[in-house]
Amino acid sequence: MLQSRASTDALSDQVIRMAGPPERIVLGLERMRTAMALLDLPARLPMPVITVAGTNGKGSTVACLETFYRQAGYRVAAYTSPHIWSFNERLRLNGTSASMSDWDAALDDIAAVAGSIALTFFEITTLAAVKILCAAQVDLAILEVGLGGRLDAVNAFDPDCSVLTTVDLDHQDWLGPDRLSIGREKSGIFRPDVPALYGDAANPCASVLETAAQHQVPLQLLGRDFDFDAQARRWWGFGQTLAIPEPLWPAAAQWQNLALALAAVWFLQKKLPVSAAALSHWSIRPDLPGRAQMLRPWGENGPRLIVDVAHNPQAVAQLATLLEGQGGRCHAVVAMLADKDVAGTLKNLLRRVEVWHVLEITDTPRAASAASLQKCLWEMGAAHVEIEENMQTALDALGSVLTADDSIVCFGSFHLVKQLPRQWLDGTSV
Repeated sequence: MLQSRASTDALSDQVIRMAGPPERIVLGLERMRTAMALLDLPARLPMPVITVAGTNGKGSTVACLETFYRQAGYRVAAYTSPHIWSFNERLRLNGTSASMSDWDAALDDIAAVAGSIALTFFEITTLAAVKILCAAQVDLAILEVGLGGRLDAVNAFDPDCSVLTTVDLDHQDWLGPDRLSIGREKSGIFRPDVPALYGDAANPCASVLETAAQHQVPLQLLGRDFDFDAQARRWWGFGQTLAIPEPLWPAAAQWQNLALALAAVWFLQKKLPVSAAALSHWSIRPDLPGRAQMLRPWGENGPRLIVDVAHNPQAVAQLATLLEGQGGRCHAVVAMLADKDVAGTLKNLLRRVEVWHVLEITDTPRAASAASLQKCLWEMGAAHVEIEENMQTALDALGSVLTADDSIVCFGSFHLVKQLPRQWLDGTSV
């Protein structure tokens, strides 16, 4: 057995020793299928599976699904990525991160096959998570796709329902240069005769619709086959109307993610019945740090802090809509990865942000330099752009000079959000 580890960061180090760094991305399912056969892991798991893919909205859709089923009394596993603070956040069992001992045991089993198969970081993590949730004998497994869909490790397991939240530009180096290409890759999670849900109500991607038609996928569209009324707090679809809770995250797109989760619950009703009462309110609080979180870490007289892992144009456009409803001055603290569409992402906040504070992420070679972020913003016409030494000094200074009417928006990457004190993101006081 592997020795007991002092911290969950050591779990990540163990996977890196087995697979190489997370930045090593090699898409494809052959390695997964070979490893699954050696580990006696079937593609069809013994419990129902919901697979969730999409450019944005995956995490909140998973959190809603997880909470609804837990409120109904089911034992639920939720596999997500990346983690923010601790590696074991990637798998929750009934709302609690899987234990280090669970991960240790699963990684020991996988180490026996990893020596002969060049598995990636995400492949090893996915295999370990599935071994853990199978051993836990959960009633439902919710699996979030890591990158794309068709060739992602999660897609080696067959779903009982597929959810595609949105399709937009991100990860073009791996998924293709345009929305049509990305839609083809993401809709690769669909299966013939297996219900699939798609959330781009205003502008469905043509390649997603084509994939569904070509493979006899019963695709259901938000805005056509099911929808919601935010003001009345109602969801309707498939001949049913439900009273629903308000999303705990204020961004408008969260209503869409909530609607997708409710549609998935409806399609699994025969296998996992959920009462209308379990869907009408939050008796358990969905946990999703860093998604449109509005905090007051400096007290009621200090500025509002808005935290979001948004790191692509679509996500930051949604963040901009949220900021339009806030008064006062707005400062932005931002860091990004160099392989993202930096200009296309940042331009969505140019009209709202008065002063930019740019940082450099230090824990990945993919980071964009602070100087390159500053140059990009200057070229787009931003008047005030300051390079900050680190997150703490930037926030300490802003927290002492801004008022309760002002906002600080911290966004751009999971790598940036993880630098915030964990206790801040455990609450959502406004």
